[in-house]
Amino acid sequence: MKTAEMECALANWFDYRVNLIVPNVHWGMNMHECDLLILSKAGYATECEIKISRADLKADSNKRHDHDSGRAKRVIKYLFFAVPEKLKEAALEFAPERAGIILVRPADPAETLPYLMGPRCQRIREPVVNMQATKVPELERYKIARLGALRIWNLKRKLHAAQNGKRA
Repeated sequence: MKTAEMECALANWFDYRVNLIVPNVHWGMNMHECDLLILSKAGYATECEIKISRADLKADSNKRHDHDSGRAKRVIKYLFFAVPEKLKEAALEFAPERAGIILVRPADPAETLPYLMGPRCQRIREPVVNMQATKVPELERYKIARLGALRIWNLKRKLHAAQNGKRA
């Protein structure tokens, strides 16, 4: 399972129709990079770390920031680790205790409707709520939304170029 497939599955699971969901956010937040940042309508932030291999999970457990330093401690209300279903045991071993865990299962071509809907997500561990977290200030919410919009236009340009046999 590839990162992009997991990002799409998680965006569906966290409901992009309700929440602002942007991948690879770090600028504007003055903290470590979040694989997926989810902002609720109320202005609270959820970080979702996406790990696609056991080695990736293990390496993350050695990072200095531990998803809980400086600015992140004041902004991130919920932390999740999302992994392919086959990495369940590794996630339980290496994800921080306070992190919720989401398993992502690839779509099954034998299941017509679920296959069309894509991979499925299942929460197997609840995150510990960071009671110190405050709402993301409005200006920062705007920066994050702007980052997401900028990426859409780059993707559209690449898609258009690919459809016309050109390089973006």
